Amino acid sequence: MAIKTFTTGEVLTASDTNTYLANSGLVYIKQQTVGSAVSSVTVSSAFSSTYDNYKIIYSGGTASSLNTLGMTIGGSSTGYYSIVHYSTFSSPTVLISEGNNNAASWSYVGYGSANYTSVSIDLINPFAALYTTYGAGAWPAVTVAGTSSGIHQVATSYTSFAITSVSGTISGGTIYVYGYRKA
Repeated sequence: MAIKTFTTGEVLTASDTNTYLANSGLVYIKQQTVGSAVSSVTVSSAFSSTYDNYKIIYSGGTASSLNTLGMTIGGSSTGYYSIVHYSTFSSPTVLISEGNNNAASWSYVGYGSANYTSVSIDLINPFAALYTTYGAGAWPAVTVAGTSSGIHQVATSYTSFAITSVSGTISGGTIYVYGYRKA
C-alpha cells in the first residue's frame, strides 16, 4: 500500500487510521504463556501463508539453571544446523564457537538463568516448503554473550514451533510471535 501524506487541516478519518495502523511493518500474531518447570513449550498456529518471515521473542521467564534455549519447528527432529560464537564480557575475542550438525534441534537460539530468559530471533520461510533459517539469535549468558544463526535443511511447510530447554527447565514469561508484513 502506498504511503499517504496528510496535510495541515486535512481530516484524518477512522478508515485512514485503521488502514495505516493495520499496515504496520511488524504485525502481532499471537503469544503463548510458558508454564512452570517445563522442558519445552509448543506454539501452534504460529505460521501461515500471510507472512514469509517472523520475529520470535521469549522474555519474562526464568530457567532452573544457566541454560541454553533451543528450538524445533513443526515437530521435526532432524536436519538442524547452527553455530554460536561467544566471548566473556571481560574479553572481546571469541572464546568458543559451538554448533549443531544435523541435530534434533537448534540448541543456541537463546539463554536463561534464575533471573531471566532471552530469545529474540528472525525466522525465515517456516511456512514455505523450503529450508528455514534463523538469524541474529542473541545469546546473553551471565558472564558471556554472543550471537547464533542456523538452517533447518528439511523443505517442509510448518505451522508451529517449540522453545526447548537444553538442560533443566524454564518457567513463566511469554513467547511472542510477530509477522513481517509483505507489502
